[in-house]
Amino acid sequence: MSNEANKKSNRRKFIWILVLLFSPVVISYTLFFMGYRPGSINYGDLIEIQKLSGEGVTQDTNIIFRMKDLRGKWVMLTVDSGECGEACDTKLYYMRQVRTMQNREKDRIERLWLIDNNAQVSPEILEKYEGTVFVNAKDSELLNQIPTRETQRKHIYLVDPIGNLMMRFPEELEPRKMSDDIKRLLEVSQLEHERH
Repeated sequence: MSNEANKKSNRRKFIWILVLLFSPVVISYTLFFMGYRPGSINYGDLIEIQKLSGEGVTQDTNIIFRMKDLRGKWVMLTVDSGECGEACDTKLYYMRQVRTMQNREKDRIERLWLIDNNAQVSPEILEKYEGTVFVNAKDSELLNQIPTRETQRKHIYLVDPIGNLMMRFPEELEPRKMSDDIKRLLEVSQLEHERH
């Protein structure tokens, strides 16, 4: 092979190496400027972490409730009126179903309903959603820590095992996607627990 042919071959190899090195950068910039944004792995929105404190009184047993009573558990939390209209009933139903969908892990999850007007919950709702912690929370510090007052009733929230409010699920909820988020969190937290 001549010297000239050798130079051309080396030049071609060098160009291919440059193309391979820079192609990821070029592709990423191209996708970015075309507006492609990969979606988050989470269905729920991660929100600014807020340590929940404060207390209320349980409706069914009339004892003082503090968030630390649920420490060590993941908590699905909802805020609503004790009259519990259709939207409230749907949230409670989804919370019950999503907990059930966790199968053997369901005992690591609690359901908490903060009743923001202290209206008495009907016996039918108490029975239907047995296992939910029903708390009169009107004027409680607990409600002030959940953003924002105007939208509190529209969402189901998630509290981690050390009492931090950390996730909010969409108003138009898809229970399967919510369940998948919680399943992932249960798996990750179990792995962390086993590691320590």
